[in-house]
Amino acid sequence: MPSDRSVRTILERLVGFPTVSRDSNLELIDWVEEYLDDLGVPAHRVWSADRRKAQIYAHVGPEVEGGVVLSGHTDVVPVDGQDWSTDPWRLTEKAGRLYGRGTADMKGFDALALAAMPRALAAPLKRPLQLALSYDEEVGCLAVCDMIDEMAQRLPRAHAVIVGEPSMMQVVTGHKGGTGYMVHVQGFEVHSSLLHRGVSAVMEAARLIDWANRRNAASAAAQPAPAAAAFDPPWTTVHVGTIAGGTAGNITAKDCRFSIEFRVVPGDRVDDWESAFEAEVARIEAEMQRLRPETRIVLEKHYALPPLEPEADGVAEGLVRRLTGDNGTHVVSYGTEGGQFQRRGFSTVICGPGDIAQAHQPDEYITVAQLEAGERFLDRLIDHLSE
Repeated sequence: MPSDRSVRTILERLVGFPTVSRDSNLELIDWVEEYLDDLGVPAHRVWSADRRKAQIYAHVGPEVEGGVVLSGHTDVVPVDGQDWSTDPWRLTEKAGRLYGRGTADMKGFDALALAAMPRALAAPLKRPLQLALSYDEEVGCLAVCDMIDEMAQRLPRAHAVIVGEPSMMQVVTGHKGGTGYMVHVQGFEVHSSLLHRGVSAVMEAARLIDWANRRNAASAAAQPAPAAAAFDPPWTTVHVGTIAGGTAGNITAKDCRFSIEFRVVPGDRVDDWESAFEAEVARIEAEMQRLRPETRIVLEKHYALPPLEPEADGVAEGLVRRLTGDNGTHVVSYGTEGGQFQRRGFSTVICGPGDIAQAHQPDEYITVAQLEAGERFLDRLIDHLSE
């Protein structure tokens, strides 16, 4: 293990692991485990069912409650089809920017958290600092649940969780929840001149998509709830991102597949939106089957993410506001693993380096200045835990 434990060196190493969510992250996890072992910090893995991936968590400091969790994810989105001017898997510095896949979202924060471990070891901590690095955040934020539950059982309970998603080091106290489905409409093929005898999967899918449009229009026209008013937009949105179906212009489509997602504001319940959509699916499916009993609509839920709700007198919010000096009101429409921590009783806030506008983009970058701001923030956190 290299003796250089600077944020820049660690970030360079992390970016070099192409941990796209569809692939294994074990090379990165092996490296992190070796890094922590070299420090004398025990690390604990939480494996995926197929053991192709793992999460890792660790604890530094006294075995007492009241510590802080630094939460990050190790997976990144693909670079397929993107026009990069640099190698996405090699950290490249230009004009004060560090380019590479995941630099902003969110290996920059991961590097900061790992670089903080030796500093925390050297400090007279009175409350612990804990590290939690997950996988599959980019495809649903579900895997982290197993790690949170195990940490709650095996470690002294932390009083605050800081999710280091890119927020330009602002204190973000709320985000939308979400849920998403892959929908497979299975129709019945006939010649299009005999449309009334068949069931077009494409046209039935269009009815569900029109339901999404109508729900969006109704939500946009309604008065926003107080808990949602700060969001842009201040209502739950329903979005269809992909669709494919049919074989020819003169055949009623046998199959149509599309994706649909719900970005749910605090105050709305993810479960309620799921129930409303599934009820509409059941209604349309029943109409299809009255004509052709063999037709159906198959739903595959691929994620369900609770919102992060602003907390009244939240411990995490109060702590991070003291450390950053940020007293503004900030909420975001993207989702994070923060909602999963909060649902399990942890006071949670989002605060991390980098701009979310760079996330998932070609030539993704984080500025050197943002990394330096993150490093100062964690230095202040370690001082706070030593008081």
